[in-house]
Amino acid sequence: MTKKLVRSLSFFAVLSAAVGFLLSGADRTFDWRLAGGLFAIALAGELVRARIRRGRARSGQSSEV
Repeated sequence: MTKKLVRSLSFFAVLSAAVGFLLSGADRTFDWRLAGGLFAIALAGELVRARIRRGRARSGQSSEV
């Protein structure tokens, strides 16, 4: 679980940094608000996913069909 979380958050950190550089505007400075906002959305999504998995594990439900 931990390796998967670190790998996923690393991917989204690199992706948000790339978007921050690409959409920085005419002054060519890094857009911290955009990159930080994108990373915050990714972090929130990962936390929600972890909470759902933990809730399913507690209740004994399976995600298999």
